[in-house]
Order: sequence, then C-alpha cells, then structure tokens
Amino acid sequence: MLLPLGQMMDWASKRSVIRMNGEKFRRFVKAPPRNYSVVVMFTALQPQRQCGVCKQADEEYQILANSWRYSSAFTNKIFFASVDFDEGSDIFHMLNMNSAPTFMHFPSKGKPKRADTYELQVRGFAAEQISRWIADRTDINVRVIRPPNYAGPLMLGFLLAVVGSLVYLRRNNLEFLYNKNAWAFAALCFVLIMTSGQMWNHIRGPPYAHKNPNTGQVSYIHGSSQAQFVAETHIVLLFNSAVTFGMVLLHEAATSDMDIGKRKIMCIAGIGLVVLFFSWLLSIFRAKYHGYPYSFLMN
Repeated sequence: MLLPLGQMMDWASKRSVIRMNGEKFRRFVKAPPRNYSVVVMFTALQPQRQCGVCKQADEEYQILANSWRYSSAFTNKIFFASVDFDEGSDIFHMLNMNSAPTFMHFPSKGKPKRADTYELQVRGFAAEQISRWIADRTDINVRVIRPPNYAGPLMLGFLLAVVGSLVYLRRNNLEFLYNKNAWAFAALCFVLIMTSGQMWNHIRGPPYAHKNPNTGQVSYIHGSSQAQFVAETHIVLLFNSAVTFGMVLLHEAATSDMDIGKRKIMCIAGIGLVVLFFSWLLSIFRAKYHGYPYSFLMN
C-alpha cells in the first residue's frame, strides 16, 4: 500500500484534479499528519443538480490544475482535488457547506483558517484569481496557461473585413463616415457597456448567477457592493439603456418639428421610461449598499 504522499502523486500523474469521495477525503485530506497541502473544489456537477456555475468553475479549475501539473515548477507540496456532492454529501454536511462551488485550502499543518476558504462571490472563479489566492495561502505561484482561443482574433478579423468591405463598396460616397448620429450611437453603446460593469466581469470572471442548492432559488443580483454577477450587469445595462432612451425621447419631444400630438406621446413615454427604470436602478443600489436612505417609487 502506498503512503499518502505516494498515493497522491500516483493519482496526480493520471489526472490533474484528483476526484475524491468521503473516504478518500478523510484519509488523504483531513487525517494528519500530512506533508502536503490540498486545494479542494466542492461542487455539484451531476445534471440533476442544474448547477451551471459549477460547470464553469470546473473548467477554470481544470485549467489551473493542468497549468500546475505540467509546469516545470511542479512539486509534491500541493495537490488539486474535487469532491462532488453526489459522491461525498457526508463531507458537505461535516463542513456545514450549503452552497457549491466552494474552494478550500487544507494546509499541511494545522486546521484551515477563514482565509483558506476562497471568496468566490467577491473574486470570481477565473483561474488567475484562484492562483493568486493560492499564492497568498501557500507561497506557491501557479502560472496559468490557457489553451489557445482563436475566437477573439477571428471575430476581430471578421469585423475588420466587414467594415473594410463596406468602405470599399461605398468608396465613392463616404459621407456616412461623417454621420453624427451613427458616431453618437456607437459612443453611447460603448459608454453603456463600460458603465454596466462588463470590464469588471472580464477581469474577475464572476458567475452568471447564483443558485442556492438547498432552496433552488436563483439570485441574479449580488447582495454585496464588493461583487456582482454577470446577469446583474446585463440587467443594469438594460435599465441604463431604457433611461437613456427616455431622455432621448424627451429631447426629441422638446426640439422636433413633429405635430403636437406625437410630441406629447413621446414626452409621456420618455417620462415613463426615466421614472420607472431609474426607480428600479435605485432599488438595485439599495439592495447592494445596505443602509442607503434614498428611494424613488420602489423600496
């Protein structure tokens, strides 16, 4: 029978993320003494669990574990493992764990501290973020190496080809390049995308939403001002767009040469959009910044 370290090395040589059940977890992770650390992802990947976030987090975790397993800096000081709820529900109960995915670091000496539980809701599940957390807890730096992704360059090349083709076809009439409305619309789209938090999503890699495994309730708005969900940014983008469209309608109602009836309709529609969606924006703000005293129409 292999010693614990030898057994862990044998498993790690076959797959970067060691799958564990309750028995393996107790013997190779919880039972002292150990001369190695273990990072464990507690997850629920079975289809009946309907945990889309678990699948996304698992992909990032696999990238991180592969980056460590096949790097020149690989040592037997740290291993990556996973426990699925359907294969180790007793472990979830033992650790009082009621959500998935959850990442925990089990140090070689002593019990895990509060900082050994990864703040998924705040930092997201991008492999780079988890790697920084591991470096903080173990002083081991895992350089994340992602498989090549050609989707971005291909889309950029396609977009440039389309724009170049349009310019070439209309080379004798390039007045559309001086269209103020077109440039204003493009600039407005860029501003709305940036102010809704899309760049934060790109950097942090948060989950799209969060589903409570006990109640099945799905949260699209994060309850903290320090984090957000991808769905939340889409909602904020929609609300900001609606408020902006309402302001445009109000401007057109005040300055256009249309008949008075149409201008009244535009004015009423504009006021309705601004009031309704700005009220919803304030309600989201109040939900994230607890104690914020102001509201409008909705609490």
